[in-house]
Amino acid sequence: MKVSILIFNLFLIFLFGCQSSSETVPMVGNPAADGFNQAASDPQAIQIADQVMEAMGGRKAWDDTNVIGWNFNGRRYLIWDKSSGDVRIDVPQDSTVYLINIHDHTGKVYRKGQEQTDPDSVRLYTKKGEAIWINDSYWLVMPFKLKDSGVTLKYMEEDTTQTGVKSDVLQLTFKNVGNTPDNMYKVWVDQADHLVKQWAYYASFDQEKPPAIWPWDHYQTYGEIKLSSDRSDGRGPKLVQVLSSVPEAVFTDVDQPSLVKF
Repeated sequence: MKVSILIFNLFLIFLFGCQSSSETVPMVGNPAADGFNQAASDPQAIQIADQVMEAMGGRKAWDDTNVIGWNFNGRRYLIWDKSSGDVRIDVPQDSTVYLINIHDHTGKVYRKGQEQTDPDSVRLYTKKGEAIWINDSYWLVMPFKLKDSGVTLKYMEEDTTQTGVKSDVLQLTFKNVGNTPDNMYKVWVDQADHLVKQWAYYASFDQEKPPAIWPWDHYQTYGEIKLSSDRSDGRGPKLVQVLSSVPEAVFTDVDQPSLVKF
């Protein structure tokens, strides 16, 4: 009898051990991206960045977000599949449609309804489309990217925003990433709700005063995450959509889908 019980117990251990090893282990906390400069970043700044992620909906909600669409400054509309890297950009001003993939740097570009087929032109316009996506997506999802690859994060001071919100100020500098690695940003994080409420842009890290300080306000919940859109200064992202999926043709067909909004 004792032998039978022992064998049964060993079987249960083996069974549950197999089950646990095959299950997906959920992500814990808010791990930094590969290449984040942890060593040179301030622990207090990192802690605040994690609070921002949680206030925006949490890391899991961000990772589970599939497709985001938004109008940038009324000039163009972007649809971005975070998982596949597919991006569609409609620019009515010059009748251009970019259908690119930011993961493998491939794509198709149409101008006035005609596909560009010259290899040099395709490379040029694909690179331009990626630059548009880098800029416009940062204006929308920057708070989710405080611990991104190449970022060094510093705690600067306590300060108030231009609208009087008591905040912690973080500084972001970059190394070997993006099209403008010399840029620097400062972000004001509300001490009460841990949301970014203001940001400042510096063309280079040695610039004393920023040429621009902008609000980061009017948060709304889209799906499971919070995003700032239709901001009080009228700049940046508008008409935001968060979707579980879109038809494949959105990223392959030049015809403008109904999702695009101006």
